[in-house]
Amino acid sequence: MKKRQVVLRKESVRRSSSNQVIQTVRYSECQKNHAANIGGYAVDGCREFMAGGAEGTAAALSCAACGCHRNFHRREVDREDSSSPS
Repeated sequence: MKKRQVVLRKESVRRSSSNQVIQTVRYSECQKNHAANIGGYAVDGCREFMAGGAEGTAAALSCAACGCHRNFHRREVDREDSSSPS
């Protein structure tokens, strides 16, 4: 059985010399419309993005559950503001 990994990324963004914002990015349900070519609307029901490969590879951008690219999954960003002492 292949090991699958749920993607949860933490990014640190420096806004100014005293503030730093830490972003946690999570990709949730798939929003790809599979019936768009026939004029309908149908999603596959994939509830959460799971990377198909190791981080940094091309396979990490495709979902192991539904096969769609990561951009089709809804992106949720949680931000935490933290100020560092001068």
